[in-house]
Amino acid sequence: MDHLAKAIGERIRHRRKARGLSQDDLALLSGIDRSYVGRIERGEVNITVEKLYRIATVLACDPATLLPAATELYS
Repeated sequence: MDHLAKAIGERIRHRRKARGLSQDDLALLSGIDRSYVGRIERGEVNITVEKLYRIATVLACDPATLLPAATELYS
């Protein structure tokens, strides 16, 4: 499960930076605590589906694009 949390966090961080947002910006716009956003991006917590959807909305992407393919995790 650690691999999944880290892979999701990396995808969120990549998308956030591509949109020119800081962690503070993402936290404020998604209604999630900034320190929790950092923990998500580092793969330290398992993100809930609700928070994944909130973040995807702010990042203007489909939530599924933030999920890695199974082959990325188990190859």
